[in-house]
Amino acid sequence: MLDIGYALSRRFPDPPHTDYRTADTHALRHDLFCGDIYLADTTTDRELSTAWGWVPVLDFAWALCDIAEELDRDPRGNRSAGPHRARLDFTESTELLHFTRRFGWVEITADWVADSAAEPLSFSHGELRREARDFLHDLVADLTDMHEGLDDNPVVWTLTARYPRV
Repeated sequence: MLDIGYALSRRFPDPPHTDYRTADTHALRHDLFCGDIYLADTTTDRELSTAWGWVPVLDFAWALCDIAEELDRDPRGNRSAGPHRARLDFTESTELLHFTRRFGWVEITADWVADSAAEPLSFSHGELRREARDFLHDLVADLTDMHEGLDDNPVVWTLTARYPRV
């Protein structure tokens, strides 16, 4: 089972006096809510995680939802042998998460994992889509509890409407 999580950084706080109601897309994706993320396979007890402290977690959630959709563009869906590839790049780094879909399964690997022989994390595409959207909605709920006005931001409304829970 896929578990996606995050931890906000104390080293990289949001700029003081941020008006979350009017924060634009660039600020929401690149300047706010920095921390670390992880993707874990709870069945095998393996995970891919960052320990940098500066990953924009809302951008990560947004990009993960985009990738789940990108990997599903083949009209044959689960019957498509692929491979269909996508990657998530981290803005302030050369590190990448790689996603490869074959039939209905997605393998996830990371550039920063030292052991090149390490097995990729593997999940059904449906599970990746569902968990990515759940993570996005849970993250937005957490962030709106912590930051006054964020729930009134039209960019956040559009984002959550674009990727409803499955």
